Amino acid sequence: MKEQTRIADLFKNVNFEGFLLVKNAQQKTSMNGSKYLDLTLTDTSGDINAKRWDGTELPPATGEVIKVRGLVQEYNNRLQLRIDKMRPAAKEDEVDMNALIPCAPRQPEDMLEEIINRVDAIENRQLRELTLKMLDEAGDKLSIMPGAKNLHHAQRSGLLNHTTTMLRGAGMICELYPFLDKDLLAAGVIIHDLCKIDEMICDELGLVTDYSVEGNLLGHIVMGVSRLDRCGRELGTDRELLVILEHMVLSHHDLPEYGSPKPPMFPEAEALHILDLLDARMFEMKSELEKVKPGGFTDRIWSLDRKLYRRVGAPKTASGDGIHPED
Repeated sequence: MKEQTRIADLFKNVNFEGFLLVKNAQQKTSMNGSKYLDLTLTDTSGDINAKRWDGTELPPATGEVIKVRGLVQEYNNRLQLRIDKMRPAAKEDEVDMNALIPCAPRQPEDMLEEIINRVDAIENRQLRELTLKMLDEAGDKLSIMPGAKNLHHAQRSGLLNHTTTMLRGAGMICELYPFLDKDLLAAGVIIHDLCKIDEMICDELGLVTDYSVEGNLLGHIVMGVSRLDRCGRELGTDRELLVILEHMVLSHHDLPEYGSPKPPMFPEAEALHILDLLDARMFEMKSELEKVKPGGFTDRIWSLDRKLYRRVGAPKTASGDGIHPED
């Protein structure tokens, strides 16, 4: 596979030819009755909407790699690829999947080890056993599961990335506010999103194709409280401890319009909500700002309900993977 232009580096009126991963593809009907394909294509740098106006072709499957040739246009102030020619990738193309599949910056086994080590350090035996049981029930899918379908941490192993980042943040917050129960907060961080594994349908590439029936009807918060209650009863967990953890899962989105029927009602629950919100927003902001040049603004981001400005003098991050002024 030859080096090709990243989606994040495309601009209006440039021709593109290369391999992209299909995130979503549907055959639709235009106002005049003709068929066309509406696709969302992706690589590690981002997504782009694409149209194939020859509607005689069947849409490619989600997770399929296709070679496309077309012109980058603009529609509603967003780039769009008009595909003139497309075909499935062949073995002889030697496609580099690492250039196409968004992945967490760390290996899943390293992140899992970090989580397990933190669980082993929990002093309360019942809390430790309950957290381990919830992790065991999550199973092997935890290694590849994204943190979301489209928004924050929508990448292979993104759920682990989200969890480990929050765990580190929890440790720092507990140093700043030592009255917090550091083990309870750590357990809440590890448990709070585990039922996203059953909320979303994920393939082996770490791409979410859709929400499950339970995900649509219940959501990961309700599913998480239900599973936590069952696991706690099976283990004979102290009732107050179990209800405390259930409340942390139930309230971590804070508001009813975001899925939480109760607001956080004790400090560790509030800290969990803030950590969750902070990590999600920092991920989204970093991802969106990487798509624009220094001194420019992003498009309006619907999840944040605002535009973002990429300042000219932003320093490099310590890891070298942040927003660089020379990009």
